Amino acid sequence: MAENGHLQLLEKFLAVAVDAAKRAGEIIRKGFYQIKHVEHKGQVDLVTETDKECEVLIFNHLKQHFPNHKFIGEETTAACGITELTDEPTWIVDPLDGTTNFVHGFPFVCVSIGLTIGKIPTVGVVYNPIIDELFSGIRGKGAFLNGIPIKVSSQAELVKSLLATEVGTKRDKFTVDATTNRINSLLFKVRSLRMSGSCALNLCGIACGRLDLFYELGFGGPWDVAAGVLIVEEAGGRVFDPSGKDFDITAQRVAASNPILKDAFIESLRQLE
Repeated sequence: MAENGHLQLLEKFLAVAVDAAKRAGEIIRKGFYQIKHVEHKGQVDLVTETDKECEVLIFNHLKQHFPNHKFIGEETTAACGITELTDEPTWIVDPLDGTTNFVHGFPFVCVSIGLTIGKIPTVGVVYNPIIDELFSGIRGKGAFLNGIPIKVSSQAELVKSLLATEVGTKRDKFTVDATTNRINSLLFKVRSLRMSGSCALNLCGIACGRLDLFYELGFGGPWDVAAGVLIVEEAGGRVFDPSGKDFDITAQRVAASNPILKDAFIESLRQLE
């Protein structure tokens, strides 16, 4: 009975998160086709009024239902500094992942809402309102795309795999050289490469089998991955540090693949360290 009660609670968490994501999605969809007012957080790291408006909407919605939970968001963190992740139920939110895509009218943008309990991702929602795809998952209960169960690819060969990564927002010579050298080496080992501009959507691409391999170093923070890593794992995938160590949600380093490719992928990544 206690387990049923726990599941019902998690299902409530998910339902509220889906509702928040869809409400924020309406704002993103509307803003997507309008002139954007863009600010710079860095040389190429952008933020818009839509990012901020969506974060306020999502947090207000979640706080109405769960006033005792903790909250970490990309835009509030940028303004106020990082909030330490504790064992308390914590909502980790990227109100608009893929802001550069949003600014350019490139339709790979999403809302990412993840809930950690005991620092473990437990509920996840990633919603792309432009193409109306909603990825969701509850730990132990599977992953879904628009309500239909999804699973990772069954690809067993690196050379036939589709790899995704991102170049990040740093433009110093050392980082750019390291990034491009890594890509150059990997291109000899995989079928092709994609950069969608959204860490959360790349993880969901692994989860539904569109992508076979993904890694990213130096992404913004836990809000980029909190929902996506759960969705990958619930779809039967593996999430890990690119070095092969266990994934750390606070480390700004992530890799993901199906279970068959994991060891070969780690070996390829280690050769580039």
